[in-house]
Amino acid sequence: MTFPDDLEPQVNALAEALRARGWRLVTAESCTGGLIAAACTAVAGSSDWFERGFVSYSNEAKTELLGVPASLIGAHGAVSEPVARVMATGALAHAHADLALAVTGIAGPGGAVPGKPVGTVWLAWALRSGPAGAELLQLGGDRAAVRAVTVQRALDRALSLAQAGAA
Repeated sequence: MTFPDDLEPQVNALAEALRARGWRLVTAESCTGGLIAAACTAVAGSSDWFERGFVSYSNEAKTELLGVPASLIGAHGAVSEPVARVMATGALAHAHADLALAVTGIAGPGGAVPGKPVGTVWLAWALRSGPAGAELLQLGGDRAAVRAVTVQRALDRALSLAQAGAA
């Protein structure tokens, strides 16, 4: 898959904001399978501000890599606000970074469950200097569109957090 050129200005703006604060970014991705990390590392010089990325596609990976309790996944499902928040805080705990982004969702075409249609994505973030947050995205389109918009929204959130310096 070729990465969209239209993300380069967005990633460059994020890089500038992170460098200005002396921050590094870590990602924890499920439904995007590493696309956020790929967008970040597609830009030359990203080693200055991108620390690492976790692809935690399975529930076991969320538990083993990020410390998401299996009981939390059992109670709320992998695609939920509590799981997304713990993915973000877990990524931050397992990295030398200041800002973490996490995404978990149903990109489709299958996987929908009652109350969680295809296009349901939880985006979460955590800062060393502030509280974690999360937002529910209800996206339309096919699998590729859901994943692409999720990457864009995650990068937007990271940029706004880096520019503000806090949640």
